[in-house]
Amino acid sequence: RLYFVLTKCLSKNHPTAAPRVSPASIEPFLQAHNKQISLPDEQPEILSSILEYLYKGDYYPRLIHNKRRDTWSLEDDVMDVDGDDSKDAAYLHQADGSMILKDTAMYCAGERYKLPELKRLALRKQGLQAGIHCSTILTSARYAYANTPENDSQLRAHYLALIIRSRSTFKRSGTMQMEMEKGGKVFFDLFVAMCNHMDDISTASPALSRRT
Repeated sequence: RLYFVLTKCLSKNHPTAAPRVSPASIEPFLQAHNKQISLPDEQPEILSSILEYLYKGDYYPRLIHNKRRDTWSLEDDVMDVDGDDSKDAAYLHQADGSMILKDTAMYCAGERYKLPELKRLALRKQGLQAGIHCSTILTSARYAYANTPENDSQLRAHYLALIIRSRSTFKRSGTMQMEMEKGGKVFFDLFVAMCNHMDDISTASPALSRRT
């Protein structure tokens, strides 16, 4: 797909809400002879949302602020949308047929193109998601681990905490069993996080600590 973008929207000096792409982050993709940026491995849906963010400071579904209650929600959660597809915009279909959370992909795009504000926005929006299937959470977690550096302490930690909080559901999940049998760093990190969680509970409950 071919997208047309105003050059000033990729400039750090452009006075709009969203921070700009740093020149160093796009230089490897820039074709100097025609000012085209080649991103052959980027999903069109993600690139479209990145451009929306660069122009508007957010991407669909957007954050909505309830000033009266001082709370935040996602656009689809407060709109009266007919049908059962109102949540489709929150997901991305992968080539293998699996689904991941769009906010996870956007966080990883922020990492890839050095857009820390996009990462913060994506993480905040992902925290507002609810009713996500176990399979989508696990597929998204694997995607996050594959597309973030080893020292990432935000998105990876988000998934570990989410699985621990929902452990009563995951321990009955056949998908969880299959994914654990496949292995991967995410599950070692999950084991460590679960041990730390149990240590915290033991420290907070002396009676439990004596029994263990």
